[in-house]
Amino acid sequence: MASPLTHAVVAATIAVGFRIPSPTLRYWLLGVMCAEVADLDVIGFWIGVPYDAVLGHRGVTHSILFAILFSLMITRWTVRWGEMNYQRLWGFFFLATFSHAILDALTDGGLGVAFFAPFDNTRYFFPHHPIAVTPLEPAHALGPAAVTVLFSEATWVWIPCVLYLGGRKLMRGRATKRDG
Repeated sequence: MASPLTHAVVAATIAVGFRIPSPTLRYWLLGVMCAEVADLDVIGFWIGVPYDAVLGHRGVTHSILFAILFSLMITRWTVRWGEMNYQRLWGFFFLATFSHAILDALTDGGLGVAFFAPFDNTRYFFPHHPIAVTPLEPAHALGPAAVTVLFSEATWVWIPCVLYLGGRKLMRGRATKRDG
């Protein structure tokens, strides 16, 4: 899995792409929660669920169906606040939720991601998977392994996110100068 920090960085980047207003911090926090929720399946490790089971790690909680249903639930709850339209909120929450599975399919460890669970438990990786996997065991998630993971995630996720955000800001600045 990618680290929780990296999933949060991606959710924040998606929020900017969907023009989720940053003063409305609750949407950003919900987006981060959406990006993290898939890893609740690690609880299965501690209670004996096999890794490759549909309820195992990177199983149904990493699927497209889960992302659709979870984002629909969050959207139905938040649209009542009346600040944003349903389609934009759902798109944001869906991409934030599904971004987790996409990032995990880019890592170099595990069995892959069950994108089509519960209908098909086949696990997939993308052809190129450059992101170093975060060890699930807390004792191994620190020290040299953590440095390797953070460097990998910075290279393949954080820097592209910063470049995207910088490009958006640059383009917005050019549009403002042209219109002003």
